[in-house]
Amino acid sequence: APRVVQVIREAELVIGYRLYLAQIQDLLSDKQIHASELTHEKERARLAVQSARAGRKVCIVSSGDAGIYGMAGLVLDIFSEMSSSSDQRAEPYVEVVPGISALNAAAALLGAPLMHDFAVVSLSDLLTPWPTIAQRISAVAEADFVVVLYNPSSRRRQWQLGEAQRLLLEHRAGTTPAGLVRNAYREGQKVRLTTLEHLLEHEVDMFTTVVIGNAGTRVRLGRMITPRGYEP
Repeated sequence: APRVVQVIREAELVIGYRLYLAQIQDLLSDKQIHASELTHEKERARLAVQSARAGRKVCIVSSGDAGIYGMAGLVLDIFSEMSSSSDQRAEPYVEVVPGISALNAAAALLGAPLMHDFAVVSLSDLLTPWPTIAQRISAVAEADFVVVLYNPSSRRRQWQLGEAQRLLLEHRAGTTPAGLVRNAYREGQKVRLTTLEHLLEHEVDMFTTVVIGNAGTRVRLGRMITPRGYEP
């Protein structure tokens, strides 16, 4: 997005997860960079707020859209905790810049699977207990939402996608179309069409977005389509 590029170019300090910063190296040649690993999100957010309050132009980078499973919420929470309630005018302005989330990119590559109501669920139980995640999957499955699954599997988490499949199969047919997109619009991009019952036959990881159709979703000419309701 043009505004994203502009903000990065205007920043003095760019903060982010190491792999995310590696993807935008061409924009960082004249910047001070602070790169760190996963699970260091609070440290990154606190450094960004402290640096901004010290008068620096700071950009903290998320993958996709910062407001969808990204850093925006954490940064705003820490900013509100550290801000002075006596004089808000003295505080720096925090801008949340929209980006293209994995669900947008994956949907475009698959066809048009999100043309009707859909829900997004992360299968990572690092911050959300699995019983809560399972309850949400069951609810959206019963309501016949198209379902987008983020963080379907990792080296340490390999059973959640199978459990999600089991919960979804309680409410929809095994022949329901499904799509898997890895590294959308990046090097190593892979796009696969399959069905809910064959979902586990394909390799997935943290860079994969899984889209599972609803009762009306179909595949036509190699594209996944969820009808909006218009007559053809």
